[in-house]
Parts: sequence; structure tokens; C-alpha cells
Amino acid sequence: QVQLVESGGGLVQAGGSLRLSCAASGRTFSPYAMGWFRQAPGKEREFVATVNPSGSSTYYADSVKGRFAISRDNAKNTLYLQMNSLKPEDTAVYYCAERAKPYYGGSPYSYDYDYWGHGTQVTVSS
Repeated sequence: QVQLVESGGGLVQAGGSLRLSCAASGRTFSPYAMGWFRQAPGKEREFVATVNPSGSSTYYADSVKGRFAISRDNAKNTLYLQMNSLKPEDTAVYYCAERAKPYYGGSPYSYDYDYWGHGTQVTVSS
């Protein structure tokens, strides 16, 4: 059974930084693309960033491009999201997700992911 556990969220002032982590367990981590999504109060869940199985290819939502960086450590079964220059509009619950099928590239579509963490709250004050 795949389990994903996010950590690293918190309260930060605008302009600050946070680093989210997602610890994966239950199956071999390295063959699967991973993604970060977020959901703000009253809004639908939206794509943030995705990375391919090897970590060599990444893709970002326009709203975070240049500020956020997704990475992974396959030896540690861990996914990361470095968030810099945070804005109040980045406030949301952040979820990591693991793609259903192995050896596929990253995807911005939530329906490509079968496994989800419970989320970690990020709050950015102005």
C-alpha cells in the first residue's frame, strides 16, 4: 500500500521561503513520476509542479514558475518542493501525488495520479 506523507508547511511572511517534503513508502519510488498540487479555500485543486522518475525533467504551473523548484531523492524515497518569494496567493493545502503507472513522465493532470498524501498547510501572510 503506497503511503505519501507531506511535511514542512507552516506560516511564513510574504517574500519568505519554505521547503516541503513528501516521504513515500509502500513500493519502489524511483519508477514513478511525482507531482505537487494545491487547494486554496473555496477553490478547486490545482497543479503546481511535476517531475519525471529520474528527476531530470520538471514542469511548473505558470503561477509558480521561477519561484518554486521540485526535486526528488530516489535513494531517500522523498519528493521536495522548494518555495521561494512566497505570496499570499500561494496560501493553500499542498498535496504530493504519485503517478499510477511506472516509467511515464510527469503530468499536470490530477487524474494521472492514483496516490495522494493528506496535505500540508502553507499560509503566507501579507
